[in-house]
Amino acid sequence: MAFMPERPHERRELMHPLDPQFTTQTAKGGACRGAVLSGIEVRRDGHNVPFLHVHPTISSADMRWSGIALEQYSTPACRIPRHEHLEHFVHVVRSGSCKYQVNTGGKTRKFVANPGTIFVLPRGTVDETIWNGPVLRIAVSIQPDLLLNALEDTAAARNIELIEQWNLTDRNILSLLLAMTTDLEEGSPAGRLYGDSLANALAVYLLKRHASQHYVATTYGGGLPRHRLKRVLDYVGANLGADLSLAELAAVAGMSPHYFAELFHQSTGCTPHQYVLSQRVERAKQCLRNPGISIIDAGLDAGFQNPSHFARTFRRLVGTSPSKYRCDMLA
Repeated sequence: MAFMPERPHERRELMHPLDPQFTTQTAKGGACRGAVLSGIEVRRDGHNVPFLHVHPTISSADMRWSGIALEQYSTPACRIPRHEHLEHFVHVVRSGSCKYQVNTGGKTRKFVANPGTIFVLPRGTVDETIWNGPVLRIAVSIQPDLLLNALEDTAAARNIELIEQWNLTDRNILSLLLAMTTDLEEGSPAGRLYGDSLANALAVYLLKRHASQHYVATTYGGGLPRHRLKRVLDYVGANLGADLSLAELAAVAGMSPHYFAELFHQSTGCTPHQYVLSQRVERAKQCLRNPGISIIDAGLDAGFQNPSHFARTFRRLVGTSPSKYRCDMLA
């Protein structure tokens, strides 16, 4: 939907410890991964439709993150007609300041939005919002299963309810969503693994701070048992060329994503996505030492999705370009 210049007084409508469900058998795409959302949809006039009838400037759709979708939009003053949220919903004003009005639950509430203003809405919330000025906004849909599977303590729960909040300031939510958006802007060089890790961190934080029932993430020490760590590292080594997910690696270890990520970091000194990137760079180094393998093929064989991701990540971790590294090795 193309935006036309706004006339005065006119707005446009935009349209665990171990849990038995986390088993190695689910590692290749079972229930613990969660469904993939193609975009953010709401229920309006009896139909499932996009949250806004404008093309997002950034979208996670191509990355296929598990259980979460993120979209960024740049919008003028507008009215977003009455709709019902099909999933849990988080909304952040990234830039812009203006007054806005919320019509929900038979009440009208008026606020002033500034950079960092956040909505946290449980699934099923029905609302209409009216914005009196332009904003750059990040919107996120979160499937209930992402919250249920985030912690070993919530895996047996039937439902997680978030607290409805319309004018929230929360630096932790803001930093996580900005990190997810930045990853998409940079082309997600680690594949979906980094986005999945950030999504899981967001789910854990929402459970701790913004759920109707208070959840506490249990702290564990000592790292992964040696045999479980070896199983994960062997799996990563055998599947470097695949687009690995956090839930996939957690399932190989037989743990919830949060528990796995925490203990993996204790064992290796790095996060799962940092480890996978470092291993891909090491694989690329081996390929680059072979003059019969092109630089592009060296990156693709190591699991990088395109040459620019490969070159940027290689330079950041090695300190030189792939071509210069090859020249030095073959000199």
